[in-house]
Amino acid sequence: MRTLSRSLNILVEKHLPSAFLFALILTIIAAAMGVFLGGASLPEVANMWYAGFWKFLEFGMQMVVVLVTGYALAKAPLVNRLLAKFATIPKTQFAALTVVMVVSAILGIISWGLGFVGGTIIAIEVAKRTQTADFRLLVASSYSAIIATQPMSLALTAPLLVNTPGHPLEEKIGLIPVTETIFSPTMLLVSIVGFLGIYAGFAFMAPKPNEVIPLNGDIAEPPADPKPQTAAEKIDNSIIVNTIVVVFGILAISLYFIANGFNLELNIMNFIFLVVGIGLHGSPAKYAKCITDGIPAASGIVLQFPFYAGIIGIMAGSGLIVMIGQWFASISTEATFPLFTYIAAMIVNIFVPSAGGQWQVQGPVMIEAIQNMNINPATIVNAVSVGDMTTNLLQPFFVLPTLGLAKLGLKDIWGYCMTAMLILMVISGTIFLLVPVLGW
Repeated sequence: MRTLSRSLNILVEKHLPSAFLFALILTIIAAAMGVFLGGASLPEVANMWYAGFWKFLEFGMQMVVVLVTGYALAKAPLVNRLLAKFATIPKTQFAALTVVMVVSAILGIISWGLGFVGGTIIAIEVAKRTQTADFRLLVASSYSAIIATQPMSLALTAPLLVNTPGHPLEEKIGLIPVTETIFSPTMLLVSIVGFLGIYAGFAFMAPKPNEVIPLNGDIAEPPADPKPQTAAEKIDNSIIVNTIVVVFGILAISLYFIANGFNLELNIMNFIFLVVGIGLHGSPAKYAKCITDGIPAASGIVLQFPFYAGIIGIMAGSGLIVMIGQWFASISTEATFPLFTYIAAMIVNIFVPSAGGQWQVQGPVMIEAIQNMNINPATIVNAVSVGDMTTNLLQPFFVLPTLGLAKLGLKDIWGYCMTAMLILMVISGTIFLLVPVLGW
């Protein structure tokens, strides 16, 4: 496993293009398919592309909020102190690996934005205190643990999206409760077995004592904010204003759950993270600064989501969605369709590195394909989500904030991550092959 991870590092660094380039390539492919398979003229395809280009604005903003509010939660002083306390536990490389993976997985289950940032912070803090642990291994294991447990994450995008009123496929599939997606036996099993599988994999991949590369020197922390001096600065840092807003936010959250029960969807999850983050930072100014610091991590979403929306415009307008859906139906049976959906999702995610964005691209195709099959649409949502999760260990879109915080390069961790991906492929593929048998 050690040899495999090193070889994969070299391969990926040399040949993997950027996530934005993938979006552009997929746009060109979709346009060509619209002309040659859909029978539309090039000007018609261009109009379809533009017509769809801005349809993800609301959803794109929701994704930005998920990421930056998770970042702000992870950077809150209380959370940082808790992570630093956990970091004092391990004394050996194996113990360090265990603490980093377990804490990262828990944070990721709460929110993937929180997990990506908080998991990297715990890896750094553990590495500072455990010089017998390989820093690259800890960072890679943190990211992989978050990915492996995403199927049961409270912020998993596609399941929350299809439970949000007004989602694009509501007329065909209605609203799907999270009890059939995030909290379903399928997703819980994929998460638990997947985590245990990659935990064992990282234990085998751990460098020998003479090969360990520890964290050398501290990773620079931003300077502390100066004490407010002027009247304006004191107002910006007002605890009173902060407390009023948090109390008002808690009231709104309580009223939502009283009216809707424990019904999780994107808007309420984002609102909860926002209110909790404001409360933990203690003042409007501190929270605003933290959000500003986290915005660069969301730049890929802002840039790429309009292109995904344009691709959907082409695929819907030219009839490609119906054609591809019919093709998938022709090569599948009800027993094999969940597995084929999972495999297709892994491939599509290389081009569309976002579970929500991918569902917008792939969801209509797969839902069209099961129109004459006895398959629960929730199964398709689950298969697409897990397929997306699996190749997030290959596609570098979401690991960029981790690498920035850890001051590492892609080559430092990607061999580990790709080996973890192979483990998850075997586990998840087997589970989705058994889903129709088990009736999940």
